[in-house]
Amino acid sequence: MAEAVKISELRPGIGNVTISGEVTAKEEPREVVTKYGKKVRVANAVLKDDSGEITLSLWEDDVDKLNVGDKISIENGWVSEFKGNLQVSIGKYGKLTML
Repeated sequence: MAEAVKISELRPGIGNVTISGEVTAKEEPREVVTKYGKKVRVANAVLKDDSGEITLSLWEDDVDKLNVGDKISIENGWVSEFKGNLQVSIGKYGKLTML
């Protein structure tokens, strides 16, 4: 497993990132339509470590896996920026693990 980086070190466009933290908040899931016309479920959560916090985008099955208070690790995550805020997603090749 790759060395975990601190949330405060994350920048937009970084891929293949490993981070760990605690889920401190989770929004209700909503449905969005992808650019291919498929309806998918998405929910935002907040992931926090001792250096800061970041929005975690949860897609489809991952929406139901996490609850507030869960400690998780994300391997091969992708960092992007949405409306001026950093966010991390697990993406197609990433892995979410409960700690």
